[in-house]
Formats: sequence, C-alpha cells, structure tokens
Amino acid sequence: MNRMKIYVLLVCLGTILTVQAQNFGSAAMRKLQMAEFAISNFYVDKVDEDKLVEEAIIKMLAQLDPHSTYSDAEEVKKMNEPLQGNFEGIGVQFQMIEDTLLVVQPVSNGPSEKVGILAGDRIIAVNDSAIAGVKMSTEDIMKRLRGPKGSKVNLTIVRRGVKDPLLFTVKRDKIPILSLDASYMIQPKTGYIRINRFGATTAEEFKKAMKDLQKKGMKDMILDLQGNGGGYLNAAIDLANEFLGQKELIVYTEGRTAKRSDFYAKGNGDFRNGRLIILVDEYTASASEIVSGAVQDWDRGIIVGRRSFGKGLVQRPIDLPDGSMIRLTIARYYTPSGRSIQKPYGSTVDYNKDLIDRFNHGELMNADSIHFPDSLKVQTKKLGRTVYGGGGIMPDYFVPIDTTLYTDYHRNLVGKGVIIKFTMQFIEEHRKELANKYKKFESFNEKFVIDDNMLATLREMGEKEGVKFNEEQYQKALPLIKTQLKALIARDLWDMTEYFRVMNTTNESVQKALEILNSDEYGKKLK
Repeated sequence: MNRMKIYVLLVCLGTILTVQAQNFGSAAMRKLQMAEFAISNFYVDKVDEDKLVEEAIIKMLAQLDPHSTYSDAEEVKKMNEPLQGNFEGIGVQFQMIEDTLLVVQPVSNGPSEKVGILAGDRIIAVNDSAIAGVKMSTEDIMKRLRGPKGSKVNLTIVRRGVKDPLLFTVKRDKIPILSLDASYMIQPKTGYIRINRFGATTAEEFKKAMKDLQKKGMKDMILDLQGNGGGYLNAAIDLANEFLGQKELIVYTEGRTAKRSDFYAKGNGDFRNGRLIILVDEYTASASEIVSGAVQDWDRGIIVGRRSFGKGLVQRPIDLPDGSMIRLTIARYYTPSGRSIQKPYGSTVDYNKDLIDRFNHGELMNADSIHFPDSLKVQTKKLGRTVYGGGGIMPDYFVPIDTTLYTDYHRNLVGKGVIIKFTMQFIEEHRKELANKYKKFESFNEKFVIDDNMLATLREMGEKEGVKFNEEQYQKALPLIKTQLKALIARDLWDMTEYFRVMNTTNESVQKALEILNSDEYGKKLK
C-alpha cells in the first residue's frame, strides 16, 4: 500500500464520519499528502511506504485517547475471533508442557473428539512436522492446527499405556469460543453465572444457562463479571434487557459529532423479578460496566466488589483496503443516571498506570481511601440512592482485594508454570484412577484432598524450576495453593464450571454476595 492507502483512509473517514467534501482540501490534509509524496519520491534511500503510512497512522492516533488504535490485518483477525464466537480448527483445549502439546480436553462433539482423541494425549507432530521438543512457539503450533473448515490435518499422538504413536486424521470445523465460563446452583434457590467476555453468542449462552438454572429452582442470581473486559455493545444491551423493565434506559452514547443514541430495555427479559447481585472488580470494563451501571441506576440489583476499570469510550471500526483497521473513538457511554463510565485520561493522567496507582493509594484494600467530590454524586432512578460518577462503577458493597494469601513464593510458582505443570502431570498419572473413584464432581469436591505427598512433589518441582522454597510464605499461601490445585484438577476431569465451584469457596466477593442474600441486607439496600 502507498498513497492510495492514505487516500482510501481519508475517503473512509469522510464517508463514515459524515465529513463534508470540502474538508479534504484543508491545509492540514494537503500537508500530509505532500509529506508522504515527497518522502516516497525524493528521499535518498528507498523507503517502505506501507510501514511509513502505518507509523504515521499510529502516531496520529496516539495523540487522541488510549482506545483509538490501529491494527494490522493479522491483528484484526486475532482480535475478532473471541468476539465472533468461533474459529476453525481441530477442537482441543491444550497446555504446553515441556515442549509438548498436551490435550487438556477435546471440545465436546468437536472434530478431535469425533475421531477418538482423548484428554491426556500428547500431540507430537502435525502433518509430519514435529512440534514436540523443537521449542516451537504456541502461536506457530496454533497456525498448524487451525485451518479452513473442511480441510484435513494429520496428527501424530502419544498416548499413555499405548506403546506406538497413533495417527489421527482430523477434519477441521468451526469451533465455538464460549463467553460463559460457569453456571451452577451455588446454594438452594441461588444460581451463579460467570461471563468472561461479551461476544456474538453471549446473550444466547446466558439465556440457556439461566433457563437451566431456573428449572433447578433458581430464584436469585449472582452474575460474576469479575475480570470481564467487555466486548460488543449489543451483547451488553441484550443481557441488561433480561433484568430491566420495558422502556427503561440501559445506556446512551454521545459525542462531538455523534448525536445522542438511547438504548432501552424491551421488557421481555426472563429475570426481571428475582434478587440480583453483580460482581465486579478493577478489571471489569466496557460492556460489563454498561450492564452493572444500568442495574445499579435502576435499583434492580446490588453491585459487589471493587470499582470497575472505567472504559466508557465508543470505538467505530474503520476497515482499510488491506484488511487492517482503525478503531476510532467517536462517543462516550453514559449510564441511565447520566454518569460517564470513562475514567479520566490526558496529559496529566498516566492512564496505563491507573490500576497500580489505585493499589498504591490503598483503594483496592480500603473503601475509606476512595473520596468523591459532591459534583460526582448522582441519584438512582427509582429509590434516589446516591451513586458516584467519575469513571467506573463504584459497588454498593466494597470487597477489598485479598492480599493475605498472595506471596512472592506463590507468584513464582504460578509465573514459572509450576502449578499448571504439577496439575497436568498428576492428571496424566492418575486420570483413570480418579475417573473410577469419582464418578460425579460432588463426590470429588467432598472427598478429594491435596495431601502432603502432592505438596512435597510441588515443592520439588518448584526447586527444579528455580523457585526457592520459603517456609513462611509457603504456609501463608498454602490454603490458596491447595484450592488452586484442586480446582485445576477438577477442571481437567470435568470443565470450567467445576473449576469455579472450587475456586469460589475462597472468592471473597462471591462469599459476600451469599452473605447479603442470606441476610436482610439485600432488602435494606433496595427498600
């Protein structure tokens, strides 16, 4: 691409943003075109015009806001896959263990499961190209495994207990990327649903999970949006619609040239009456904040956790001819009470260090460290409760981040991959034994314990990976280590729901939500 890329970019911007034709003749525009023309035609050495144009676009966008960005064609493809809800490949969850691809679980009814690939299998070659023991990057391995729907790939597999390698031919297919991590009855009459992103299939996944839980007797719901970085606006609107009444405003957007757009609930949702608690934290962002803000502003439920990230800028994708894309901020998101979700940014604010600053200032540990000026106070739509603007959604009940269990020793075990490696090795050696002993998760959850022998092996593996043992830190982190190991083993034997069923026993926000539901706190807050 060369000058044509700049020209097409300007045309796209002109069309999409309704810029009047005469603006193309501005002095600034002519200056940009002349500079690119002069460099490409008169510079002493040959230049890479594609790279030159890309750098210019990146530099221009860097002068705007943190979320106006440029992505090349490959980045666009990777970025869209999780939100579109599927990709094309062989359908396995895998983990790299010592230069070998270990199958954690084949996707249910996916291409690999259909031909007989099992959890615990090691894939050592793809189409006669070795991928084990050659220090190939995960990205390169993914490129070999993925491919167009209907295409075939030959996999060489080593299976525990089978002497010779096995050869499987897998016909690639569309593989779903689920946005719902877990759904289960966390206590009688209370369902728990965790969503990790807002993608094309989120509303459909949520609705199915909700109806399944309602059949099991769910009257109250805990919706876990901790760590959910957002996604599609429409998915957020569809989810909020499940909770709100007809014509209740969910969110509105407004910008300098983008007129105000209001988005309302249809009033046909299937969970408009039960008690609702939404969990948020410092990584809850964008679409997640839209849902949380709408529920809070309409006094429809209670928000529990820590102040959310504060990403409330609306990006419009502008596709470029070579498959690259600009995401340009054109408006801001506002909650029904008029709060801007977006946190401050600019020359006086280090946007990327905001979470670190919040930690250092004590905000994540103590609600009293958070101070809001009167100008940021607004009232909710029905009960007139005071809520706060200024970026992010401030929860109704603050839950401090739990630093008591986290130590450098534990962080190093996680960072060096020791926790995962131990789990995978344990599962590989005991899969049949565990499957025979624990037919159902409930039995496993009640009876399985992380014993001293397992912990000794973990410590030994840590030493081999350069994680120096620290008795004091080990004892401090031991409850968390045991919970993580049990949760990961449960995940590999069953699925992500079982992982969260174990982990949620130590999640302070989940436990606070249960405490609120099991007392009169909910009624007091929303009376």
